Amino acid sequence: MCPILKLDQHDEEKEILFELKYLSSLTIRQRFEMMLKKSAEMKRLLKNRGRGKSTQIIKRT
Repeated sequence: MCPILKLDQHDEEKEILFELKYLSSLTIRQRFEMMLKKSAEMKRLLKNRGRGKSTQIIKRT
């Protein structure tokens, strides 16, 4: 489970440092698993919205 950062005000620098600290605490295997899981999720979302279809060549008769 990944930690959650709660801030009273938006602070982009703290958010980036928090994210980097979290990612550096993971093993390489965990990072790749997370990356592959996110890629599969994005692919599924695009396919469900009709964007995952490849182009088709239509022959005119």
